[in-house]
This record gives sequence, structure tokens and C-alpha cells, in this order.
Amino acid sequence: MIRVLIVDDHGLVRAGLQQLLESADDIEVIGSAPGGRAAIELAGRTHPDVVLMDLSMPDLDGIDATRELAREAPDAHVVVLTSFSDRKRIVDALDAGAIGYLLKDSEPDELLRGVRAAARGESPLAPRAAGELLASRREPPGPEAQLTEREREILALIGAGQPNKLIARRLQIAEKTVKNHVTRIFTVIEVTDRTQAALWARERGLAPR
Repeated sequence: MIRVLIVDDHGLVRAGLQQLLESADDIEVIGSAPGGRAAIELAGRTHPDVVLMDLSMPDLDGIDATRELAREAPDAHVVVLTSFSDRKRIVDALDAGAIGYLLKDSEPDELLRGVRAAARGESPLAPRAAGELLASRREPPGPEAQLTEREREILALIGAGQPNKLIARRLQIAEKTVKNHVTRIFTVIEVTDRTQAALWARERGLAPR
């Protein structure tokens, strides 16, 4: 029996998915959660084989929840189930540890096959998601991919208008360290000042507009 946890912030969606999944003889819904934090807590108690994970949720989005589940419940296979088929979300979800990516407009049989495939350790991908993933792998990485996680944090804070002193305080690192990171960031993204860096970050969604 495949044990499935449903994660979605819409009650009607959770109810509909539960009804569909439990129509199959080999699938059992062992719980549902309205958000990422509840999903992590519930997965720790119920040990699902497959987690159907929405992406857009208010408390903790699906990508961050997937990343956390990869650490806290490594035996659970996360399959993203969402309405979004843009390349960045697909790549981010898979990089976070999702095993598959399906769309909410999938046919019921496709969803059931996807759950079964994930339980076997396979990677179910909606055709649109597979196409976007292949296209992303063919393209050379842009400047953003060359930044470290710390440099992304600092760039986001630059985009939010924070000076080096406040960035250092927030990240609990030396101001000189921040300056060194800023110098490298400017080199990687090919800008010459903080205003250009802030605009660059905002245009790419790394900082609020």
C-alpha cells in the first residue's frame, strides 16, 4: 500500500485529491496539510511514501518545504503538484529534492501513475515540465548561477536598500566581509554601483520591487 500525504492550502483541492487517490486499491491517504510547516510536522509522525506538494502556500512555500523534508524525512518522495509550469519553479523544485513535477490539469490516470512511479523511486514529470527542464539544461548558466548562497543573500539585501553596515549586522558577519562579497557580486553581475546591483536583483526577483 502506497502511503500518501497531500499538501495544499486549498481545502477543496485536498478533498478532491483524497477522493481520487483513495479510489485506487493500492493507495492510502495518511494525512493532508494546509501548508509547508504542517506538512513537515505531519510527515515526521506518519512517514509517507509519497508527498504531493503544492508550491504556492502562505506559511512556507513548497520549495522550502521540499528542501526541509529532504532533511527531516528523506524516505518520503516529494512530487510537486501545481499549476505553475515555468522553468525556474521546475528547476528550483527538483534542485530542492522533489522527485517529480506534475500539473494540476493532469488527467486523473496520469496523477495516479505519477504517485505509483514516485513510490518506486522513479521521477514522474508532466510533459511541459520535462520540456522546460531539458531546455534549462541546454542553456549555459547565467551570472546568477555563479553567486554563492551568501552572495545571493547580500544581493537581495542590497536590492532592499540596505547599507553594508546593516547587512553585516543582519547576517552577523564583519562589515569588511560584506564589502568583499559586494566587490565579487559587482564583478559577477557586471555592474559598477549599488543602484545598478539593486535594479539587477529586482529585475530577477531576488529582491522586492
